[in-house]
Amino acid sequence: MVSVSYGDVMADALDRLDDLGYERAGKADLANHGPMGAEVLAVLGHGAAIPGWVRAYRDLLPHHERSARRDDLDPTDESSWRPALGAIDRAGDWEYLFERELAQEPWRDVLVRWWPRLLPGLLSRLTHGLIRTAHAVRGVAAAEGVPGPQQLTELARGLAYWAARFTPLPGSPRFDGRLAVAAAVATVPRAPIEPGLSAGELLQGRLRRLDGQPGYHDALTALRAEQAQALLSDLTAQFAGLCLVHTDLSPVPLIHAVTAPAAMRLVLPYLPAELHEPSVATMWQTEAALLMVFTGDDRGEGEAHARAWAVDVPGHEELIHQAVEHGDEHVLKFTEACLREHALRPDPRYLAAATVVRDRIARYPARATI
Repeated sequence: MVSVSYGDVMADALDRLDDLGYERAGKADLANHGPMGAEVLAVLGHGAAIPGWVRAYRDLLPHHERSARRDDLDPTDESSWRPALGAIDRAGDWEYLFERELAQEPWRDVLVRWWPRLLPGLLSRLTHGLIRTAHAVRGVAAAEGVPGPQQLTELARGLAYWAARFTPLPGSPRFDGRLAVAAAVATVPRAPIEPGLSAGELLQGRLRRLDGQPGYHDALTALRAEQAQALLSDLTAQFAGLCLVHTDLSPVPLIHAVTAPAAMRLVLPYLPAELHEPSVATMWQTEAALLMVFTGDDRGEGEAHARAWAVDVPGHEELIHQAVEHGDEHVLKFTEACLREHALRPDPRYLAAATVVRDRIARYPARATI
């Protein structure tokens, strides 16, 4: 049997998804998950499932048209590119900027230059800018020799979406405190959630009130300084547990509180050490904001470990198989992130959350081939 490489599988997947715009159309502008879902299938060893999955993904919801190039941005002139941050109608201009830079310089140089510029807007569409960029970084880093054009284009698009949906949060996160992650989470203020609001309405309404929320700025400096990789593990484990206990709303928003730090971990090896601490500090700020927006209280959070042990978790291969059969892009990404994080530092909350969250999200329609 002929073995097909990760690079070949991803080149084909990205070709199949090339015409899709940055977001899906419908009641809300949802991020394009096609390249991320396909990349996870390839990493999980299910590259053969990608063509069927892509067909199902494309059929589920239409996408907006590809963003057109309008006015060129000058990456050397801050007065040119900075006003375009957060402007989704400039996504085509951002894509062209990053394509030019990646054609002229090594991809890692481009990443290192733009990472601190984009980092303050990490929340972009529930962190999808970072997450799409991280999956693309995993792709270009896995290339033998020079990355293929599809992978470089996908990296340009990940960075472009981050820039075009750039969403800064108020305050300055720093590791000035004495608390571990679990104790710091307990200091994050919560307010009851108004019934009947969608996740989008919650995000829009509550983000505007963060700056004046008592306790918000204190939480940003509550964490004690630790090694970046250890802090990322603390964050992913803690928030995997929170996915088990906060069941009043859709699980999707809090999923990103696990997949985002797990995605950041994929990128840190390609960034200089001096960028690691501010990156994780900004991640903590984003996690705190997600808590304040999407949880109304902290009931049950201390029981997350006990709930995790009570979940009947399948073996790793079966967990992967069930996620692939399920098909939803969030289930795929969350399962892969939980398995990867669990392999680095085992914790029952990861696999329990992957199991429980899968059952709370609607399956994809049956596909002819998967």
